Amino acid sequence: MTTHEKLIALLDQHLARYRLMEHQATGKCEAVAAIRGTEVGQGAKALVCHVKGNGVKQHVLAVLPADRQADLSKVAAAVGGRRASLASPAETDALTGCVFGAIPPFSFHPALALVVDPLLFKRYPEIAFNAGLLDRSVILNTEDYRALCRANVVKIIQ
Repeated sequence: MTTHEKLIALLDQHLARYRLMEHQATGKCEAVAAIRGTEVGQGAKALVCHVKGNGVKQHVLAVLPADRQADLSKVAAAVGGRRASLASPAETDALTGCVFGAIPPFSFHPALALVVDPLLFKRYPEIAFNAGLLDRSVILNTEDYRALCRANVVKIIQ
């Protein structure tokens, strides 16, 4: 199954409240928000990071509002590490099955820990994100996302 298929199966299995949109392929937060008709801050930006230090070697999927920037030192601290960097395109593909910009805010890989900034849950009743493909988006009820993602919720924005 593709990441897109896994995502839709998860949402359907749990009767999540969502809409699926097909649109022009884009990985830019501002451009895709305009296409979706959503605010940039509703976007769930998902970054694959490699965390090291303190005996930790861990990949993390850091999810935050698309109008904010990640603080990689906070991402590292969230899993007990000392430093974090963005994963390479090859690592990102291996862990998510997606290109950068298409990664949904869910981890389907056992070696990819999920960390979500709490601000994502506070501002909008729905979040939006690319659904494993650059030309498909999901607009998902925020509370359904919170229930389904089972993430470590930690402040990771600057």
